Amino acid sequence: MRRLALASALLALFTLGAEAGADPLPSWNDGPTKQAIIDYVTRIAKEGGPDYVAPKDRLATFDNDGTLWVEQPMYTQFVFAVDEVKTQANQHPEWKTKDPFKSVLAGDMKAVAAMGEKGMVEIVAATHSGMTTADFDQTVRQWLATAKHPRFKVLYTDLVYQPMIELLDYLRANGFKTFIVSGGGVEFMRGFADKTYGIPPEQVIGSSGVTQYGTWDEKPVLIKVPKVLFVDDGPGKPEGIEHFIGRQPIFAFGNSDGDKEMLEWTAACEHLCFMGLVHHTDAAREYAYDRNSDVGKLDKALDEALTKGWTVVDMKNDWKTIFPPAKSGSK
Repeated sequence: MRRLALASALLALFTLGAEAGADPLPSWNDGPTKQAIIDYVTRIAKEGGPDYVAPKDRLATFDNDGTLWVEQPMYTQFVFAVDEVKTQANQHPEWKTKDPFKSVLAGDMKAVAAMGEKGMVEIVAATHSGMTTADFDQTVRQWLATAKHPRFKVLYTDLVYQPMIELLDYLRANGFKTFIVSGGGVEFMRGFADKTYGIPPEQVIGSSGVTQYGTWDEKPVLIKVPKVLFVDDGPGKPEGIEHFIGRQPIFAFGNSDGDKEMLEWTAACEHLCFMGLVHHTDAAREYAYDRNSDVGKLDKALDEALTKGWTVVDMKNDWKTIFPPAKSGSK
């Protein structure tokens, strides 16, 4: 009996040691970028250390498009919006002469992409006016269950970045509360964020349309109105963080100029702060783009990152794999 107890104790110690030595970011190549993340988390989580941050202040914000999942050749929600415009075009003859709808119906996807997040929000708000928030959520979920990426031929929700999923898990395992702060539509992202990223709806901040309370069939509903309430991009990101969260993040990740102000706001935190950018440098496994791209343009934010010492992830060199296994066929 004593031998059995001793064996069990040794097994427990071995298992604990194995878990303690486990790589928290296995899809990241060893190097300065990965080490910077691990060093940062270790420092702020060490009680009694000079950089210790109490769990209540461990707040991390992430952009979505291009930071957590693929955004090329066009924002995923743009693709969704385009499909909805085509579906509803017969009910709106005025769209033939009014942008951004005119460009969508003409098949000018370059012009549509150049309109950025604001154009996307306008399209989504218009195509879903008169619909309840519950019906919109159902429409989003149905579309995501069938729509496939034109290059990789898999569902868009399969094209999340495996290294970033590991990073989200690593932060939460160390007491962080993780938020999405994105220019995409908040109700669109809430349709998949919980299942895909482990981030619940109340921790998703995004561009929003106006909703109005009403009753249908004697039941209370929220009805979407064709009017933009808030665009969560650029300066709107720190403004949205303050309005919806009320706390300043100490850790933030983005990938474009639209994230610059969020990273600047994070850099001004009173604790040890971490600012990161995903730089898309891998045309073979994903896409390579930055300063001249209409989608996910990374120019001023990259210059600022290099000047101020923010962490820049080189996708080609820092990530062993990009997408989860057996999804896109890429490694």
